[in-house]
Amino acid sequence: MAIGKAPQAFPRSEYLRRLALVKSEMARRNVDALVINSWANITYLTGNFTRMLAMHALVVSTREEEPTLIVRRMCAPGAFHQSFLSHDKVIGYSESYVGKHDRDGFDAVIDFIHDLGVASRGIGLELGNLTAQAAEKFKARLPNADIVDCTKAVDWIRGVKSDLEVEVMRQAAALADAAVMRAAEVIRPGVREADAAVEIMTAQVRGAAGVPPATGLRPLLMKSSPRVCTPHILWSEDVFRDGSQIDMEVSGNRHQYMAALMRSFTIGAPSDRLLRLHEAHAAGIEAALNVIRPGRTCSDVAEVVYRAIEKHGFKKESRCGYAIGIESQTSAWIEPTASFGIGDITELKPNMTFHLMMGNWVEEEFGYEISETICVTDSGVEVLTRAPRQLFQL
Repeated sequence: MAIGKAPQAFPRSEYLRRLALVKSEMARRNVDALVINSWANITYLTGNFTRMLAMHALVVSTREEEPTLIVRRMCAPGAFHQSFLSHDKVIGYSESYVGKHDRDGFDAVIDFIHDLGVASRGIGLELGNLTAQAAEKFKARLPNADIVDCTKAVDWIRGVKSDLEVEVMRQAAALADAAVMRAAEVIRPGVREADAAVEIMTAQVRGAAGVPPATGLRPLLMKSSPRVCTPHILWSEDVFRDGSQIDMEVSGNRHQYMAALMRSFTIGAPSDRLLRLHEAHAAGIEAALNVIRPGRTCSDVAEVVYRAIEKHGFKKESRCGYAIGIESQTSAWIEPTASFGIGDITELKPNMTFHLMMGNWVEEEFGYEISETICVTDSGVEVLTRAPRQLFQL
């Protein structure tokens, strides 16, 4: 029996809406065919999130309603299964392109561009996502084309979510909440970090009452004393102890849309210094939520956050948030566009989503993490994550 379609996260009309925005941007740049190799952008425009480990690309043509996804032949059934695309819009290239020194899947993409009849027209490439060798191949094999750098063109379009996408982000946020609340139940003296991680990630996948299951998983980042001075560390085989601080960075994944959440825990009473750092960053979050609304800039948000933290006697050097949405193939939360940082003049618009992140690693032995995933609304902001905004004392 031939493989059929998986349940689609969004209706066909939603993908066509997104494609219309991309084609409008292509027309503005005089691009007839846009080659997309960003995994997140392919997911955004097709619904496919097969882990395509070989070269893959999506070609959006202004001449055709649906784009064409070009993947390794063995990946083609999965790509058709998960995406909204018609069967003839998923092309599987042969193994003769795989593992060779003189050619690869991009040659199949270039062959398709020639067949499409646009080899001498405007061709958009995400040059920032290509190796130098791949970029040179496009230029050499398309000598009459006008190559246009379209790096991040689609990323900026997907930065403003539809109402359907925001609802999926709410579901992802509920999964992150469930993971944090499970952590509060299982972190105890004598428990191995690895065993707690199993329980927390189970909640990431299973959810809770009224929360739909995850459709993907980014492993949580969790560490305990004395490793709380730095972010992005996985759990270990060490055990939690009385007096330990535990910092956790967790996410929910629903149809590859990510909501991130950071919380810190202590076993026993926290130090006065840690309590003051928590109060400083909780004040930073409140300051941000009070200023976020359409028309403000990312820099406006950063300025009020840094001022609020400094009033409590601390300083935060890193940015305090970034755009978030579809997971990248490297399991990253970040959309590579807007940041809550000084000097980023990106204007906030309704249905932009951000990870409002107050992680602060002050000294080599001292740090703290707290965050929320938020959505800009017509008049202000909605906090999508709802776990208690507190320093958990266990």
